[in-house]
Amino acid sequence: MNATQTGLLAGLLLGIAVAVNGFPAFLVTLVLGAIGLLVGRVLDGELDVSGLLGRGRDR
Repeated sequence: MNATQTGLLAGLLLGIAVAVNGFPAFLVTLVLGAIGLLVGRVLDGELDVSGLLGRGRDR
């Protein structure tokens, strides 16, 4: 299991822990899953966020 899969699983599990109260909890699960996926992609090196963080390119 790579970091992307682990991050997605962690986000979904955190969301499921909250998801006992209907549709708003589903939205929380969806958001946490997306955040977990993004974090996993960054850790795998598949997503470059250096432009967002102000690092990377020298002018």
